[in-house]
Amino acid sequence: MPPLRASTGRFQAATTGRYFRAPTTQERRPTGQRKGLAVPSANYRSLLRTPGAAAFFLPASLGRVGVAMTSLSIVWLVHGHTGTFTAAGLVSGGFAVAEALGAPQLARLVDRFGQTRVLPPALLAHALAVAVLVSLVVADASDALLALGGVLVGASVPQLGAMSAARWAALLRTSRAAELPAAFALESVSNAVGYLVGPTSVSALAAAGHPLAGTVLAASLSVVGGLVLAAQRGSAPTPATDGAAHARKDRSLLRSPVVVLMGLNLALGVFFGALQVSVTAFVVEHGAPGAAAPVFAVSNCSGLLAGWLYGLRRWRATAPVQLPAATGVLLLGTLLLLTVGSPLGVALVVILTGATIPPLLVLLPVLTEANVHQAVLTQAFSWLGSAGAAGSAASAALSGWAIDSLGPRGGFAVTAAAAAAMTLQSLVGLRLLRTPKGQSTHADPMSD
Repeated sequence: MPPLRASTGRFQAATTGRYFRAPTTQERRPTGQRKGLAVPSANYRSLLRTPGAAAFFLPASLGRVGVAMTSLSIVWLVHGHTGTFTAAGLVSGGFAVAEALGAPQLARLVDRFGQTRVLPPALLAHALAVAVLVSLVVADASDALLALGGVLVGASVPQLGAMSAARWAALLRTSRAAELPAAFALESVSNAVGYLVGPTSVSALAAAGHPLAGTVLAASLSVVGGLVLAAQRGSAPTPATDGAAHARKDRSLLRSPVVVLMGLNLALGVFFGALQVSVTAFVVEHGAPGAAAPVFAVSNCSGLLAGWLYGLRRWRATAPVQLPAATGVLLLGTLLLLTVGSPLGVALVVILTGATIPPLLVLLPVLTEANVHQAVLTQAFSWLGSAGAAGSAASAALSGWAIDSLGPRGGFAVTAAAAAAMTLQSLVGLRLLRTPKGQSTHADPMSD
């Protein structure tokens, strides 16, 4: 065979003088990948095959179903024994406030001492709190005592989602940072499935006359999933060893990028809360109250599909650039809600907005991981969740007032305002938010 000489990416045969161009990276790929198309489930399969990944992700997902069931199970339990939604709402409200305030404190302990040390006693406290609440309900205790029981349950809810996300970050950030968006997309899908399966199961048990079974099942799934997660020591993030240094890193959560991310989650919570109330009011006003459930179900399914597909592709645009694009589409959808005149029109727009949410639920933790010190990452994830919960709770009252004053479109105006706030904050984030490691505006979408 005649010798070959390299010449700027081509090879020249010494005897003939003819040039042969070496195949490019794109051309060496299989046909299905040459145009930047994702191979179905390849990213997720490789993630779950990472040593230790499935061992923590699956029990965390199981426990997350229990967490998703807890709030609604309390409503059914208290209402089933008292016969009043006033008491049920009071207990559920105490639970929500305590969870929003207590979750970051539990996460702070996790970052300081480690998941494997903090999670087992926290799960024991949660199981005891649920037992106390059940005992108070069965004993026909006063509303004040029932609310206290709800506070105890909320303050001890295990933050399995934040802990699972922190494990993905610890597992991938060093050598596989480009796969973090796919990992957080998998977390988003798991969370969405949990909030589909959990509340549906609780409602089915309550409708069958077993509200207590729903509460027991929720606690059992949370505790069992959490204990199995805690047993996976190899994938747990390394806790801080210097208490003074950890306290300084705590204060880093007050930096501008974190404030922007918390503001985005707060506005997202307002959007969720106002949308649910407003869509319900709209279909009731148009004489189709039964349409609310299928509209939300189809929207959730479109979100699941969008989240799954989003995580399969590695995008050319960086996360800070994607964020205003996604919030801009969400704003457009909410503005369309102000113009629709039928339940079908609302359903179509809600399906659009439902498909826009999953990329946001991936981008926010990706940007959090890139802008927060790893020593306080679990705490940061929990604060963002608390901000979303606070926004959702506040929007229920705000959108209710707007609907009473202006009709359903008043509620849709609240959702549009929330989306506009997210878009403005996303534009601010272009300057403040750090680009995640491994991303580039010119990155090959299928590069490793």
